[in-house]
Amino acid sequence: MKNKLNYILAALLLLSVSACKKSWVDNKPFGTPSTAFFWRTDAELTKGVAALYVPMRYESTWGRDLFWVQNASDDLIVGRTKADGENIKNFIPSGREGYLTGGWNDLYWMLSKANDAIKEIPNANQASEAIRKRSLGEAYFVRGFAHFWIAYIWGHKDQGVPFDAVENPEYGKRIPPQLKSVTDNYAQIISDLEKAADLLPLFESYGGSDRGRAHKAAAWGYMVKAYAYWAQYDKSKWQQVPALCDKIKNEGNRALITGKANGKENYQSVFTIANNWSSEYIWSVTSGVEGGSEFPGVSLENKGWGIFNGWGYFQPTLELYNEYEVNDPRREVTILKFGDKFKFFGQERSYYSTNSLSGFQINKYMEPFGYGSNGDASSNDKINPSGDYPTTMLNLSLMRYAEILLFKAEALIEQGKNGEAAAPINELRTRVGLPSINTPTLDDLKHERRVELACEWTDRLQDLKRWGDFAKINAPLHGRDHADKTNPNSPFVVKEVWPARSFTVKKIAWPMSPDEVTRSNGAYKQTPGW
Repeated sequence: MKNKLNYILAALLLLSVSACKKSWVDNKPFGTPSTAFFWRTDAELTKGVAALYVPMRYESTWGRDLFWVQNASDDLIVGRTKADGENIKNFIPSGREGYLTGGWNDLYWMLSKANDAIKEIPNANQASEAIRKRSLGEAYFVRGFAHFWIAYIWGHKDQGVPFDAVENPEYGKRIPPQLKSVTDNYAQIISDLEKAADLLPLFESYGGSDRGRAHKAAAWGYMVKAYAYWAQYDKSKWQQVPALCDKIKNEGNRALITGKANGKENYQSVFTIANNWSSEYIWSVTSGVEGGSEFPGVSLENKGWGIFNGWGYFQPTLELYNEYEVNDPRREVTILKFGDKFKFFGQERSYYSTNSLSGFQINKYMEPFGYGSNGDASSNDKINPSGDYPTTMLNLSLMRYAEILLFKAEALIEQGKNGEAAAPINELRTRVGLPSINTPTLDDLKHERRVELACEWTDRLQDLKRWGDFAKINAPLHGRDHADKTNPNSPFVVKEVWPARSFTVKKIAWPMSPDEVTRSNGAYKQTPGW
């Protein structure tokens, strides 16, 4: 049975507003979801709040564009010629790149409309207390969630990002002020997520029609991440993390997927349609044939070997491949290399690529493309038949319980409790059949975080920045150059596929669009370093 929330979101897209605005919270000029509902009844609150989630499935957000800043790490390279993507990868963007401005606009749309909901929901006197409470929790979550992404991408310790809350007396009478520091943004994010967690139900209380709505563990999870990012400026924030992680486990009922035949199957099962809503789920882009994140198709081989229109972006590096221990099954689940077997529209194939510059492809999102028969794309009912919008029934994970375990371990290590950090790290290693580490170091944590979460929306670049590992950002990147790119068994030589770059601490945050700065008439300053 298909998710009822998908139908609500699809309907909202069809009923969207198409007017192009000129405010600082400008959103997409076409396809903007409308929240212009009367906030009175249960049905109106449910429908109105559902609209807040719609931009999550845009190409400009978690379909593709927000991933370009993650692509600038040492794990990935730009897969096809794309000037804007290459400028971001090389840390020379102007700030006007659509891959940056599109996400900025849509995140601020989510934040602005969440403000509207927070204002109106308490006055919905025809709604039940339960729906009013849940809806307000969802609105606080969306405001905190969108604000988090804006803050960590564009926020700087010496200059925050613009934010205003409907609770402020001056709200609507001024452009939202640029906060003094990104730490001020994180403080507000934590406050909103705390309110959300108090109001929201547990995920398990949702029926099938409401899966995809915010829930307590999701709010706690983004509190953990906000504290972790805040901790790069204030180490005391690590103290807040372990108890929150335990709450996610014990009260939020989140846990790793285990119990399969072997470690590889344990890990591989995380990235399957059947486990979209497993115990490991914390927050995802709800996806389907009719809509959702197109990211699985974005990272698929360009032209999909003549069968389905993959886009061919975001290719893994040899540096990432070599990071794995040789017997770590997560490497095979994460990365396709020449000769690897995989299912594609019902047929087993051996991987080769005429597209990949590195000789590798992301494998984590390939499961939906395995269904069907005889290599016929039209026989697969798990994907959008249009390769121009290659969505699938696999939800795009943005946060899962494995990341919570890693944040707990990191918090404990940062507090000098390395022995206690062994338990969360070894929970992950045991799941995939690797030996335990008795007293993990920060380097052990960095390794485990990289290989567990590789090619996911967890931002390896931000990890390197907050750890100060700038040399890894700047090092040249390598791949395998196969002699015959149509032969899975072709020999290869290792070659440089991306030259050394010149990232510096001055560019620790990404630039705002200069047009936003100009439109503010002096109220906003450009990100320091740009």
